[in-house]
Amino acid sequence: MTWSYQPTLDLLNTPLFSRHELNPTTSARRSYEKAKAIGLAHGLSIDDVALLSDRFWDLHRDFVAASNGAVVTLLTIQYNLVAGTLAQYLPKRNDLKPLIEDILSWKVHGQFCLTEVGHGLDIANLETTAELMLNGDICVKWRYFSLADIVRRYMSPTIPAGTPCVAIVWARLKVGSEDRGIRPFIVLLNDGHTMYPGVTAKRLPYRNGSQPVNHSLTYFDHVMLPHPAMLGTSESVPRLAFMASISRVAVGSVAITTVAVSNLQLLVTIGARYSLRRTVLGSSESPIPIISFRTQQIPIFTGLAQAYVLRAFEAWAVKSFREREEDLRVRHGIAACFKVAAVQICQAANLAISDRCGAQGLFEYNQMSVLHANTRGIAIAEGDILVLSIRSATELLLRRYELPKPHDHNSILARHESSLLSEARQSLSELPSHRGPEYDRTVLPLCQPIVEAIGHRMAYDAAVSAGVPRCLVDLYVISIMKLDPSWYSEVGGVGRKERYKMEDKAVTEVGKRLEEFINDLGAEPSVTAPIISDEMWHDFVANLPAYDGGARGSVTHMPHTTLARL
Repeated sequence: MTWSYQPTLDLLNTPLFSRHELNPTTSARRSYEKAKAIGLAHGLSIDDVALLSDRFWDLHRDFVAASNGAVVTLLTIQYNLVAGTLAQYLPKRNDLKPLIEDILSWKVHGQFCLTEVGHGLDIANLETTAELMLNGDICVKWRYFSLADIVRRYMSPTIPAGTPCVAIVWARLKVGSEDRGIRPFIVLLNDGHTMYPGVTAKRLPYRNGSQPVNHSLTYFDHVMLPHPAMLGTSESVPRLAFMASISRVAVGSVAITTVAVSNLQLLVTIGARYSLRRTVLGSSESPIPIISFRTQQIPIFTGLAQAYVLRAFEAWAVKSFREREEDLRVRHGIAACFKVAAVQICQAANLAISDRCGAQGLFEYNQMSVLHANTRGIAIAEGDILVLSIRSATELLLRRYELPKPHDHNSILARHESSLLSEARQSLSELPSHRGPEYDRTVLPLCQPIVEAIGHRMAYDAAVSAGVPRCLVDLYVISIMKLDPSWYSEVGGVGRKERYKMEDKAVTEVGKRLEEFINDLGAEPSVTAPIISDEMWHDFVANLPAYDGGARGSVTHMPHTTLARL
């Protein structure tokens, strides 16, 4: 399980990554420096980005990057969305190579302007237009009047940050009165200090709970571009070609979900180490660690099992996604199942484990609250999990394509998946169409549970194939059964008492190998939470601001007004 390639560990000992209490503006600016340091440490090439090499995925697995939501946001935009999209056009546009190299070396910041405020994921109805002029130049603009607020680009961090910034802006190409479809354009946004003419950006207030990012509203007022700024041809773009042009968004769905899995590994390590260190007296005369209690073991051991299973799922999903011969819809379906199931598990585990750390789980310096906020962002970025679920489940119910079949059709998770699909298809068969209000009322609410169930089963299959220890796989399965206890009891035939016994056995077996399992996660060297060891806690406390009341033994005289109240 241990991930051995961690080129960024030494960065934690540098001043740039040391713990500071910074104001949000300074922290947001410093995130660019951290992202650059991490990116250069990984040293990705154009081929790494274009071919989705192991080094590309290692960047997103990096624990140092994953623990900082602002940094990983900048990294995945820079490498995946911007460099990755440009690399798609490189075979026919060799002139793009210097720009891509500048992006990979952080001489230029890259941004990806796809969504608009008024349309969100409904990108097929973007309102930003790019008009092809008679001389071959292109004029990018948003429509005027009441649509101005609707079409502002949301929410790429486009304000100046000290380094020149270029964006891939998606707009609807107009040639005369003809609409030729949506395509990407290269637009210079700022020189690192000042926005370019015609480009306006307004920084949004910083998100609470996570590391600050300069998310912005961006819009364009007659920005003139040379013809080579357009990526692709000026011919009409069919829907399939358009979907292929934004394929890096689907790559991003997988990539940022690997970040969520890394966050879970960090979280489990923090919760386990703190629970081994924290002691209580209770009825015993000698202190005992709180990890001794079942109420502490169940959420932490369950999170541990889920981390192992999801890492196996990730390896399988990445391998499947890289199969270029596979139907694009199947690859997108696998990405959706991986993201939806993994985010669901990671969010629940974060709350369960941080709650068991008491007040310590609430403070940013112990990372858990920040990891939770970051995972919430991941749930929305590169495809909201609900929207992904609706699209994927609907296509599966309509049998437009098929996802990989279960390795074991008799496994309890495969049976659950099959049952949910059958129920939804039965409901769909009684409707006149999948586009009417009846579908909205009766089938739409079933979509996310269906995609989650498929993802749960895929994760199980991947874990078994990867040889994840049986006790961890069993505990993972039990955790999934808790999500739909009525089905597993009524249809699956596993009653509550039986499930309790299964859980008790699995938790006991995991406990026997706890130290081994924590070490094999490989996350501990990247943890900065001081509660995981006495040494780190003592160093943390020693550097806190101290407020001293003066010499010991001196008498403090209370004001007469205070005495009067007493």
